[in-house]
Amino acid sequence: MKRLAAIFVCSLFLFLPMVLNAQNATSSPSSRFGYGEMNENIPTAFRGMGGVAAGMRQRSAINPSQPASYTACDSVTFMFDLAASGMWTRYADANGHRNRPNGNLEFVTLQFPIWKQHIAFSAGVMPYTSVGYDFALSGSSGGYDYQIKYQGEGGITNVYAGLSFNILNWFALGANFYYMFGDATNAIDLSFSDNAVTGSTMYQNMRVNSFRFRYGAQLFHTFADRHRIVLGAVLENQQKLRGEFVQYELSTLDSVLVQEDGFQLPLYYSVGASYCYDDRLLIAFDYSNQAWNNAKYFGLTNVLRNRSRYAFGAEYRHNKMSRNYAERMYWRIGATIMDSYVQQGGKTDFAVSAGVGFPLRTSETLFNIALEYNRRRSAANLVEDNLKLTINVAVAENWFFKRKL
Repeated sequence: MKRLAAIFVCSLFLFLPMVLNAQNATSSPSSRFGYGEMNENIPTAFRGMGGVAAGMRQRSAINPSQPASYTACDSVTFMFDLAASGMWTRYADANGHRNRPNGNLEFVTLQFPIWKQHIAFSAGVMPYTSVGYDFALSGSSGGYDYQIKYQGEGGITNVYAGLSFNILNWFALGANFYYMFGDATNAIDLSFSDNAVTGSTMYQNMRVNSFRFRYGAQLFHTFADRHRIVLGAVLENQQKLRGEFVQYELSTLDSVLVQEDGFQLPLYYSVGASYCYDDRLLIAFDYSNQAWNNAKYFGLTNVLRNRSRYAFGAEYRHNKMSRNYAERMYWRIGATIMDSYVQQGGKTDFAVSAGVGFPLRTSETLFNIALEYNRRRSAANLVEDNLKLTINVAVAENWFFKRKL
C-alpha cells in the first residue's frame, strides 16, 4: 500500500510540470482569435461518448466538469487519472492544403473520499485554452509584393481543487475552485519585397493570473435495481479575468498599449441527463452555453459571440462479471455539435467520436481510448479536419481499506 502511494505521489509531481508546459496542443490558425482554442476538460471515457459530462456520475471516471460527481466514488478508493493525446489535422483553403501533427499531455487529476460516501475531494491540472500556429500569406498591392507572417503560441492553464457533498442519498452538490495562469503571444509581421517600402510588426502578449469558481448539482435514483437516472446542472458566474495585456506596434511610428482591465469570463451553464439500464447500456445528453457576447473583451461587449454545445453519447458493457474479456469491455460512441466563440470562427462545428475501455482483471483500473473526428469551417473559408486520439489510464486502488486480523 505504501509503495503504491509513493508511486502515485511521485507520478503526480513528475507529470505536473509536463502539463504546465504542454500548451501548444494546437496548430489551428483559428487559435489566434480571442483567448485561443477552448478545451472542454472532459475525461477520456466521456470523450468517446461525444463529451457528455453534466449528467454523468460514474465511479470509474474522474469528472472535473461536474464537481457534484466526485461522491460517486466508493468510500475506500483513491483514483489517479492521466491522459495524453495525438492529433492529425488537415487544413484546406483556396491556396491548397497542408497536414500538421500535434501531441500533448492532456491532464492529470486525482480523487478520493474524505468521509465515507458523503464528502469527496478532487484536484488536477488541465488546459483552459491553447494557442499555436505559424503560417504566411503573400500578395501584391499598389505594385508591391508583400508577405504577412502569423505566429502564436502559449495558452491558459487551470489548476483546480473541488469538493462534493452528498446532501441526501439522491442529491449531491459540488464546487470547484480554479487558479488560472499562463500567457499567450500573437505576432503579425508585414514585409515588402521592395526595401524602400517600410513594413510593420504587431506583437501581442496576454498574461493571465486569475481565479474562478464552478458549481454543480446532481439528482440520481435507481428504480427496480435496473434503471438508474441522473440529472445534472453546472453553473459559472460571469467573472473578471485578471491579468495584463501588452500590444506593441513597430513601424515608422512605434506605439505600446498596456491594459490590465476590461476582460471577463462568461456566464456558463450546462444541463445534462443520463440513463443506465442494468449496468449495461448507458445513454446521455448534454447542453451547455457560454455567454461570451455579454463578457468584456478589451473593455467591450459584443466582440465575442455566445457558444452553444450539444453532446450525445452511449456506452455498452455486456456483462461486467463475464469470463469473456470482450464482454467486460466498455464500448462507446457519441456526437457533438458546437459553435465557435469568436466572430471569425465561421460555421458550426460537428464531431463524432468512439471509444473503448479496457478493465483490469483484479481492480477497478481502466485503460481508455477515445477517437474523435471534427470538421471546422472558418469565416475565411479555411476547412480543418481533425482526427484526435486520446489515451488515458484511470487508476483506482483501495487505499483506505482496513484489513481485519
